[in-house]
Amino acid sequence: MKKKCSLKLIIYELRNINGNFMPHFFGIVFPNLMSLLLVKAIGSQVPEEMQGEVATSIMLTMTLVIPLSIMFLGYGALYSNEVEKGIPLRMGLFGYGGKTEITAKILAHLIFMTLALVVFGIFQVTVMGITKPAFSSFLCLLVSLYLMGVIFLIIAHAVANIFQKFSLTFGLTMFIYFIIMILTGMMGVKTKQLPEVLQKVAKTLPMTYVSNDFIDFWQGGSYNFMPFIQSFIFLGAVAGIILMGSFYKNKRTNR
Repeated sequence: MKKKCSLKLIIYELRNINGNFMPHFFGIVFPNLMSLLLVKAIGSQVPEEMQGEVATSIMLTMTLVIPLSIMFLGYGALYSNEVEKGIPLRMGLFGYGGKTEITAKILAHLIFMTLALVVFGIFQVTVMGITKPAFSSFLCLLVSLYLMGVIFLIIAHAVANIFQKFSLTFGLTMFIYFIIMILTGMMGVKTKQLPEVLQKVAKTLPMTYVSNDFIDFWQGGSYNFMPFIQSFIFLGAVAGIILMGSFYKNKRTNR
């Protein structure tokens, strides 16, 4: 008998996340630490009246680390380790199908990501002194972060199913993690400072627009969302293709 997603299963997945140090460090400690260091380093070089804008710009960039770390790097490491040990197969013997399991994992990771965002938000408001956003801008950022998180989780899930080994999955996700951070300005180098070829690659990622452009409408200014939406469509298509590839690979393996 197939079992449905339940609160107990979500709590079980949350406990699994809690046993993995990467979401805690890279998803909670790292973005707050980087925000503090960058604001101290850059803020001291600008006039006092601009320090709030600088802190806000850095905050917007560092928020991207949270879904990338929790939903991509952390999930990829956790799920690939489970696949290598055959845990999904054993869960299936107890009636927990693939759809039930992935639903519980997505909900558990979204809950953990929400907690990380709350901690990050409290730190930014109380310590970093960011400027107050317009409600529509804040809502747009929040929806974008959750959408990015779900897409990245799908990619990590598919990659883990393709390789079915922790070492290969973790190595690839870690490589992609740092490439994305470099391209989208999360490492302190703005996208416009990169070579032209890399700038074109960066423009296919929605994180680039949050990191570089969202400060322009943070307090209610106008913004052209079309390139941002197109980048989401592209990233979602990539996630879909990789997921279909993992289904095809597993189908052939099962034969």
